[in-house]
Amino acid sequence: MSEAEKKIEKKDPKGLLDGLLSKVISRKLLVWGTATVALFMEVVPSSDWVAIALVYIGSQGAVDLAVAWKKAGKEE
Repeated sequence: MSEAEKKIEKKDPKGLLDGLLSKVISRKLLVWGTATVALFMEVVPSSDWVAIALVYIGSQGAVDLAVAWKKAGKEE
């Protein structure tokens, strides 16, 4: 059993949040990777791939900003 699963099992709110975020982030990466492969296979038009890439980059940037903000709050 992974650490995230153990924390979820203990009903630790921080562990639950970490587990959910790790699933969301890996799903975003999976969607982006699938879209990239589909682009090269000429299944997805380039304009759709750009939209998917922008959503991935934007949402990943928001996650990175939140992590940096949380770390800055702990240092004070």
